[in-house]
Amino acid sequence: MNKERSLTRILTDKALHTVNLDPEKCRGCVTCMRRCPTEAIRVRNGKASVDYDRCIGCGECVRLCTHNAKLPSHDSWDTLEDFKYKIVLPPPSLYGQFNNLDNIDIVLSALLELGFDEVYEVGLAAEYVSSVTKIMLDRKEVKSPVISTACPAILELIMMKYHNLQDNLLPVLAPVDVAAKLARERAIAKGIPAEDIGVYFISPCPAKVFALKMGIGVNKPYVDRVLSVADAYMRLVPVMNNLKNTKSLTKMCATGLRWGVSRGEANAIFHEKTIAADGVENCVKILEAVEDGSLDDIEFIELNACTAGCVGGVMNVENPFVARGRLYQLARKMSTGVNHLTDVGKSKEYFTWEASPMVKDVFVLDEDRFTAMNKLMEMENVFSKLPQVDCGLCGAPSCRAFAEDLASGVIPADTKCPRLEEEKNQ
Repeated sequence: MNKERSLTRILTDKALHTVNLDPEKCRGCVTCMRRCPTEAIRVRNGKASVDYDRCIGCGECVRLCTHNAKLPSHDSWDTLEDFKYKIVLPPPSLYGQFNNLDNIDIVLSALLELGFDEVYEVGLAAEYVSSVTKIMLDRKEVKSPVISTACPAILELIMMKYHNLQDNLLPVLAPVDVAAKLARERAIAKGIPAEDIGVYFISPCPAKVFALKMGIGVNKPYVDRVLSVADAYMRLVPVMNNLKNTKSLTKMCATGLRWGVSRGEANAIFHEKTIAADGVENCVKILEAVEDGSLDDIEFIELNACTAGCVGGVMNVENPFVARGRLYQLARKMSTGVNHLTDVGKSKEYFTWEASPMVKDVFVLDEDRFTAMNKLMEMENVFSKLPQVDCGLCGAPSCRAFAEDLASGVIPADTKCPRLEEEKNQ
């Protein structure tokens, strides 16, 4: 069993990098730098670089790079050789990739044909999560407005930049972790040795790759390998076209399927005072509004970093709005019921966080408070002398970021603002 091939695109063995930058393709166009929500990207010497401590895996840089210089990290399909018994977890967004799909069982049966021994739907687990969420909201167990933690990119963003919203976070496992947990237990109950079981998730985005590899909200990761939707799609299409026998496998209802699009989660809890936002910039505005106290009348907030929800992930193949329409069409043909906790025989606690995510002080200038204050004063001094137009010529996303880089010693102390130098020479 080859345990070394855990990821196909990793820059170093020190950290899991959600995105791999290809310097040969990078043109230093600063598009990615401008749109990064955590200002994790700099362009130096004509090439982009990422501060992975600040990266939340949202995939914006991948989505916007017209030169294909950025590739999301994920496992290779060859890793199916690593385990004797392989369980695959398909997400709801996967079904929106296929044209004219009228039966989810076709996809699930094709996955078995590709070498998996068992399929467990993430949408089914999402319905259990919705049941737990409704219970916690009804009992007011979490500070209102309750913020969904299903999108790992948003969760990472909150743990980095919005520390005072920790009490608003819904302490419930992501549907994929629930699916992996239940599927693994079911396989062991069948008598399959634990060491022979490999759990695979087909991911629509790099944020989920990072979350599942690092184990956010759990004591240890439940998923062994994370494949990409794009890779799965290319393998599934020919098998689906030639499939002779379709097994009756799906147990998910329309409620779980709609988790693949924005507002699917919010609608599943049957509460009136809910809002949903998608697209990382829109999510940032909502988080700022929660901080300001202007959304105190809202009970539940669903946030998705990707446009239209998980169907907008950069590891998909289809336009997110086309995929969303396909999921709606499929949902109309499915049961309108919901799978509840009683159906799986688990208590509410089974679905809650095993370990709370850690706050990340990635924007602290120095661990020593006195040194940090001196750097802050230096930063403000530099910033006051800059044109404050955020032109990006310096290779930083904003004038404040440039001042921070100078004060922190990231760039040489004698580095000049290109715009000011240009004005001097005119």
